[in-house]
Amino acid sequence: MATTIHPTAVVHTKAKLGADVCVGPYCVVEEIVEIGDGCHLDAFAQIKNYTRLGANNHVHSYACLGDAPQHLGYKGEETWVRVGERNDFREFVTVHRGTAQGHLETVIGSDCLFMAYAHVAHDCSIGDHVTVANAVSMAGHVEIGDFAIVSGMAAVQQFSRIGEYAFLGGLSGYSNDVPPYMLAQGTRAKLYGPNVIGLRRHGFTTQQVAAIKKAYRIIFRSGLMREEALQKALTEYPDSPEVARLVEFMRGTKRGIISDAGRSSGGGED
Repeated sequence: MATTIHPTAVVHTKAKLGADVCVGPYCVVEEIVEIGDGCHLDAFAQIKNYTRLGANNHVHSYACLGDAPQHLGYKGEETWVRVGERNDFREFVTVHRGTAQGHLETVIGSDCLFMAYAHVAHDCSIGDHVTVANAVSMAGHVEIGDFAIVSGMAAVQQFSRIGEYAFLGGLSGYSNDVPPYMLAQGTRAKLYGPNVIGLRRHGFTTQQVAAIKKAYRIIFRSGLMREEALQKALTEYPDSPEVARLVEFMRGTKRGIISDAGRSSGGGED
C-alpha cells in the first residue's frame, strides 16, 4: 500500500514519512518528524517536532506525541521523543520530549500499549512489552523495565524505577523503586511479594519462581540489614540470573526501595 494522507490533515512538507503510512483526518504532523513504515495515525492525532517513530506504530485519536516538556527549566532546547516499533497509543495519550537537564530525550521501546489518557513525562525511559493502563501519570525521569504492567490511575513519582516483569496495582502512588518481578500496590504502595502469576504467564519455570520467592523472603523478611540480606540471597542462589538481577537493581537504587507490606514502614532497610 502507498502512503495515504487525508485531505484535511496538516503534514509539513519536510516531515519524513515511510512507506504504507496512513494519516487520518485532521491530523497534524510537524516539520522535524520521522514516521516509520506502516504507522497509522487516527483522526486528530498530533505528532510534534523532534519526534521519531519506528515502524508499525498506531497513534489513536487525540493522542499527542512529542510536545514540549512540562518543566520550568525548559527553554526551547532541541530534545526528542524516540519510539520503537509496534506500539499502540490509545486516545488522549501524551508523550513529552526530554530536557536539557535530563537525558535530552524520552525513549519508548517496542510492543508497548499505552491505554487512554496515560501520560509519559519528559526524560522517561520505557522498555519493551510494557503495558500502561488508563490514566496512569508518570513524572519525569521514570524508568520502566520490559514486560512491566502499570495499572489504571497509578501515579509514579519522578526518578522512580520500575523493574522488569513488575506488576503495579491501580489507584496507587509509587514514590520509590519497585524491584523486578514484584507485585506492589496501595495508596502509598508497598510490596506484596513476587508477581507469581505474571512470571508463570511469561514462561518462568517453577525453579526460577521459587528462587525469586526465596530471595524475596531473605531480602525483605529475614530481619537482616539490607546489604547482608542481598549478599545472603546471592550466596544461596549463585546460579540464578533472576536473583542476580534483583540484587543488582536494589544495589543501584537512588530513591530507595518501597517497603514490604509484611513489615513496618521502612522495615529491613538500612
